[in-house]
Amino acid sequence: MARERLQKILSKAGIASRRGAEKLLQEGRVQVDGSVVTRLDFKADPIKDHIRVDGKLIKRLEPKVYILLNKPRGVLCTRRDPLGRPVVTDLLKGVRFRLYPVGRLDADSEGLVILTNDGEFFQTMAHPKYEKTRAYRVKVKGVPDPKKIQLLRKGVKLRDGRTQPAGVKLIKTLKANSWWQVVVREGRNRLVRRMFQNIEHPVLRLLRVKYGSLGLGGLKPGKYRYLTCDEIESLLKPQRSRSKGAVFPSSLILEGSPPLPQCRSEIAGSREYRGTRQGKCRFDKAPMDS
Repeated sequence: MARERLQKILSKAGIASRRGAEKLLQEGRVQVDGSVVTRLDFKADPIKDHIRVDGKLIKRLEPKVYILLNKPRGVLCTRRDPLGRPVVTDLLKGVRFRLYPVGRLDADSEGLVILTNDGEFFQTMAHPKYEKTRAYRVKVKGVPDPKKIQLLRKGVKLRDGRTQPAGVKLIKTLKANSWWQVVVREGRNRLVRRMFQNIEHPVLRLLRVKYGSLGLGGLKPGKYRYLTCDEIESLLKPQRSRSKGAVFPSSLILEGSPPLPQCRSEIAGSREYRGTRQGKCRFDKAPMDS
């Protein structure tokens, strides 16, 4: 990790403000790897170096990690399960950090899940202000008629309120069911499933293929990769907001989405995004997106 000024490291660790950290240095109360440091321009590695204040070792700051996972069906979007069922962290072989899923999927749903230990990023992605779109491939029972699809596009009334306008577009019809692509801007519990249940066409299969600007690409089910700096920065940009009641344009739905089914792997090695801010992460229990 890049070396940083001690004032910044101590501030991130919650020891003192930057000005307070300068005072600690000037008073000779800070040690790095056993040596007292008083210089205000001294830089250290918050991961590798042993930093002490008044003889007490400060907790090493964990680098911020962001992972894209293609969750298979039957895997729970949680860190552990008391019944011993498979969970997403079981798939992260070799990842030693304590990560939490952003925008969880229920066990029967598949597709794109972001995992991170960055509490600030976690809260930002969930905040309504950012209106992050989620794109899904959905297989439903039967073939809904155009009037019912138009209801979904304008918003339907559910027990927890009316849904925002959604993008809904037919992919293909089969004998007894049909595939649709759906784009929503909300993260409500099992939202897409409840929308189709409302028009009496229950969901048989659901795959999330895009979250904000991030798509699955060719990532195979059960595989993961680290996000790049550019991907993280793109996700953190607020998406253009829409006027209330506007209908989501179906023309946007298919952009950047993988074919169905996904059939090849393009898991490219990429630079890990470590972030610039550290601190305590708080992960509130979020609802299932679908």
